[in-house]
Amino acid sequence: MALSGENVAVSPMKLERMLSMKGGQGDDSYVKNSQAQAQHARSMLHLLEETLDHAQLTPPSDTFAVADLGCSCGSNTLHIIDVIIKHMMKQYENSTYDSTPEFSAYFSDLPSNDFNTLFQLLPPIADSGGSMEECLASDNHREYFAAGVPGSFYRRLFPSNSINVFYSAFSLHWLSQVPDIVLDKKSSAYNKGKIFIHGAKESTINAYRKQFQNDLAGFLRSRAIEMKKGGSMFLVCLGRTSKDPTDQGGAGLLFGTHFQDAWNDLVQEGLISSDQRDSFNIPVYAPSIEDFKEVVDANGSFTINKLELFKGGSPLVVNHPENELEIGQALANSCRSVSGVLVDAHIGEFLSEELFFRVSSRATSQAKELLEKLQFFHIVASLSLA
Repeated sequence: MALSGENVAVSPMKLERMLSMKGGQGDDSYVKNSQAQAQHARSMLHLLEETLDHAQLTPPSDTFAVADLGCSCGSNTLHIIDVIIKHMMKQYENSTYDSTPEFSAYFSDLPSNDFNTLFQLLPPIADSGGSMEECLASDNHREYFAAGVPGSFYRRLFPSNSINVFYSAFSLHWLSQVPDIVLDKKSSAYNKGKIFIHGAKESTINAYRKQFQNDLAGFLRSRAIEMKKGGSMFLVCLGRTSKDPTDQGGAGLLFGTHFQDAWNDLVQEGLISSDQRDSFNIPVYAPSIEDFKEVVDANGSFTINKLELFKGGSPLVVNHPENELEIGQALANSCRSVSGVLVDAHIGEFLSEELFFRVSSRATSQAKELLEKLQFFHIVASLSLA
């Protein structure tokens, strides 16, 4: 008898409650598989600092608030918050103000995020009686009050006029839901035979594009209310170089090749049905610059300081580039760290293990090609409240 897992039909609300990067600190966790994101973020620090230079300094009597939206659970978010706050402290030091404000940092993600792992990584708060020089030189303490804010960033998360700087990286390409018509067998947009939109038909792609733009519009509406006057926002999400939306670039190679083939293996081996495969779709859309700009312009609340496509590099970080097995496992771990929670919910943990074993095996056989071709491009947006 064929083995099968529980086939979960994921509604938008269920997706919001279950979607998260893989928690804990295991080999397939996000903590252990986010080195590439860290490298990509470091390569963009000069762009982040340019955005921070647009942020208006508020009187020191007001708390200066920073929020990371889509913070996940690793040390990357802690590093970025440190960069932001230390940069703003220097701005105050060089200003006409004779003191600095207190800083608050909000770490926000969906309720299913592993906040416990994140907060265990938080360093202790610094002694508030220290000098400015001591604060800037401190590497083992933090200069801000921290709080977690669970919820979808496509809706309101904070009181109005409360945040000075918003930061969000590697998150906005995750949709709030898979469009209903993509999972509807009666619809022309039904994504039959696929678990991602790379190479999909036009009607399917259009449904994803519309969902992305609706989600981004909700994100901008919420931030426009929550941001203080003179506030700034730095956003990074997966983007694509091709004008053809059926070519999802690096996201297509990550989710639309070996991952897709591994699902097909399970179908052909009778471990899952084709309906189980077809009812699972990765809720990711890599937009073009035009897709992104269209929404920002329509919103009208923000001035675009910079909007560009930035080459981030490979999502695969390996110690031995000549080791094909290591490359194959790195791809499987990378894919599992961001989609494993959804896969587990859809087909069960046993079949999920089978699936990612096949991803690793297939990727190992194409290791050299993966290292050469798997490259991510990111849309980088620096916005100020108009």
